Amino acid sequence: MRKTLLYIFTFLYFGSVIAAGHLSDKDKKATLKCAGLYYANSMIPQGSLELDKIVYSIAAKKFLTSYLIKEGVKEDLINTELNKSVDELYGKQYDDKKTDECDRYIFKLIPESKAEIDKLVKSGIY
Repeated sequence: MRKTLLYIFTFLYFGSVIAAGHLSDKDKKATLKCAGLYYANSMIPQGSLELDKIVYSIAAKKFLTSYLIKEGVKEDLINTELNKSVDELYGKQYDDKKTDECDRYIFKLIPESKAEIDKLVKSGIY
């Protein structure tokens, strides 16, 4: 009986550790930075940047914000970090290199993220 209880508690403990979220602090910080970059990109005036890139940036920011909330990151922290990024990047040119780096990072980190962002872009709900 004790052996069975030990197995059950061990299973529940390790199951809860795994279910608690798999986003490391490093990944959380990088994801917040990318979300901030996408948010700042979405504020670039349409005449200065192609509409496709603005729409993509809005959708990517929305996707990442939802993802971070699901991972247990507090909305206040997300909003604070997004505002810091916008304050830092607002008024600057669109940076293809940084945006491509974020795309690659996010697509590697979050399975199906590319498809989900594309789905948001095509839906028009962003």
